[in-house]
Order: sequence, then C-alpha cells, then structure tokens
Amino acid sequence: MHNSLPGYEQISKGLSGMEYEDAVDNLYDSLPVIWADEYKKQSARETNICFIQNGCFVFIFDDLDSPEGKGLFPADSNYDSRLIAAYGTSSQMKRKRDDYRLRGWAGKTENIFGKEWDKGHFIAHYLGGAVDGLELNVFKQRRDLNRGWSEEGKIYRKMEEFCFQNPDTFFFNRPIYTDNSANPAFLEFGIMKRDKELWVEYFNN
Repeated sequence: MHNSLPGYEQISKGLSGMEYEDAVDNLYDSLPVIWADEYKKQSARETNICFIQNGCFVFIFDDLDSPEGKGLFPADSNYDSRLIAAYGTSSQMKRKRDDYRLRGWAGKTENIFGKEWDKGHFIAHYLGGAVDGLELNVFKQRRDLNRGWSEEGKIYRKMEEFCFQNPDTFFFNRPIYTDNSANPAFLEFGIMKRDKELWVEYFNN
C-alpha cells in the first residue's frame, strides 16, 4: 500500500484559519501541481497533461490520443491515455444515470474483464460524475471495492456517502499505476472535511 504524499500534511496545516471556500480554492491551486509532479516521476514515458472541466469537477488527463499526444511515441507503442486525478465538490445528483454510455464502454463487463470487475466511476454519478461524453471518468474497478463488499470497499463507500450527505464537500480520486495501462493498481481517495482536515485513504484495485 502506498503512503500519503508528503505534501498533503503541509497543505493541510496551511488551511487552518481559512474559510472552507478559500481552503477549496487553495487545494484547486496546490494539489494538481503535486499530482502532476508525482505522476511524471512515476511514469516511464513522456506525458501530455490536459485539464478537462465537467460541471463541478476537473479531470487531469494524460492524453496520448490527441495529435499532440500521438507525436510522443511510435504508432505501435503500448501506452494508454489515462486519468491522473479527478477533483471537485460533491452534489446530490438528481438526473438519471447515463448507463447507456457505460454499457457501450469496452463491451459487456463480465465478458471483457471477468466477474471480479466492474466499470467504476472515479467520480460517482450520484456525487455529480458523468459518463456521457466523459468516458475518462470510467475505469476497471474491483467489484468488491466498488460495491462495498470487502472491508476496503466499506470504507470506500463510506467516503462516497460522506460526500453525498455533505454537498459542496471537496474530494478527489487519484489512480496510481504500476504499468503503462489505464488500469489503476491503487486508488487514493481524499476528502476535505469542514474543519479543513484532509481525510485520505488508499485502496488496492
């Protein structure tokens, strides 16, 4: 299991005394720098980092499929475009899930991945996440984690539920990779509570 990034503790200390909204602004400025630097250090290849806004969330994406990204490697290179982090403030989503797009992503789940896996969301739909036009929000996730069946899964779902029960809560989901694919080996899920404490947990995926 990975340890917390060293910058988190220092950032959390610096939020003391701020209004919550000001602390959120601070995290919007500081965390993407930390994440991008960490991703570059762990990546064995060149990167093409982009920021994509969708509603209340920002997705940091390593885009190797754009014309700029394709120029970084030979056409036959076995590297995936993939998410670096997703962050924003929670909402209680009212609109219907766009499952028709989820079903079309990669094919039927059990046929493609097997019974141990789900098509997970980095930002859950009921917290404001989307799939339609934002397939980068979808990833191959352990079913017991996604559905809260395992002990880790119970903590994961507890954190998501906290964000749902407390709208406008800042939270993030950061995948951690150990190969060149878009399948995370770990997930780092973090929440800033109203007292500005950063609650960060790590999950095997």
